[in-house]
Amino acid sequence: MLISGDPAIALLAKTLLAVALISSASFASAMNKEEQFRIPVGTSKLKLFIRHLPPANPQTVREGRVVLILHGGTLPSGASSAFPFDGHSWMDDLSDHGFDVWTIDYIGYGGSDRYSEMSAPANANPPLGRATQVSSQVSAAVDFIRGRQKVSKVSIIAHSWGTLVAGVFATQEPDRVDRLVLYGPVTLRHQNIMVTSALPDYNYVTEEEQWKRFSGWAPPNEPPVLEKRHFDILGPAYIDSDPTSHSRNPPSVQVPGGPDADATDAWNGKFPYDPARIKSPTLIIRGEWETITTDEDAHWLFKALSSAPIKRDVLINRATHVMHLEKNRYQVYREVQLFLEGGDTLSK
Repeated sequence: MLISGDPAIALLAKTLLAVALISSASFASAMNKEEQFRIPVGTSKLKLFIRHLPPANPQTVREGRVVLILHGGTLPSGASSAFPFDGHSWMDDLSDHGFDVWTIDYIGYGGSDRYSEMSAPANANPPLGRATQVSSQVSAAVDFIRGRQKVSKVSIIAHSWGTLVAGVFATQEPDRVDRLVLYGPVTLRHQNIMVTSALPDYNYVTEEEQWKRFSGWAPPNEPPVLEKRHFDILGPAYIDSDPTSHSRNPPSVQVPGGPDADATDAWNGKFPYDPARIKSPTLIIRGEWETITTDEDAHWLFKALSSAPIKRDVLINRATHVMHLEKNRYQVYREVQLFLEGGDTLSK
């Protein structure tokens, strides 16, 4: 085949970058001893994909150092907390600082099984994967982690729609949550959004749509905070997270419709959990240029967390709703690390 012209060269370069990512990610996983598991969820027979990265320096796992990361509504763990930016992921960073780190792909995402309804037409069933349902997947993962690591509690870092899942779990099973990080949380609003038709069971998301969405959150007069060189690797990795993606043109990732339905409900005054029932120390962390979590949203949630013994609201400058993918991601890493390490209460 004769390859000529800039577009073809760019495509070849992009392909080589994707291959390099797969190779480097596999090497990094081997070096960091990442373990992977698939566990059954309830009676459904569907399997949940779990990643585990132990502390970088061999040590006994102890209470207060076990962390579970929950992703948002479109990016699975491999394109989020486990994605290596210049060879280093958020999971790697937590591991380097002595944490025992876990993350899951919800059913319908990444390495987990798909709902059978995802093979039916998109409007044949109600939206799949609502937060109140997905919380049982978190419960199964926490049971698995506690059993393997012999700890009573797990800290949780949740992003975007994943904060609704975490909130439901934390109010249902408060005794199993150590510390809670709500990153870019979806909160209660009263917008009276008109829904003119039934929301679909699932949606399709292309690489281009993700780029436009993620890069479009920064103000137009500001330098980009999401580097194109990183997204040129992350984008193909995201597409490859769905084994059916290349059966469609353009390639796209099929994602459950539950997150959109939950956000619509939350912004129409119907919230899936009561923040006053959260009893763990809680950190709200968000970007300066957030649109999902406005100042008003964060202030409502902060006040509503009336039973949290410790609560903080941290704002990261020059950052958006996906700041863990952006130039200021290390600010996010350090603020979350500081909060998870504790040391902010008087000894009894």
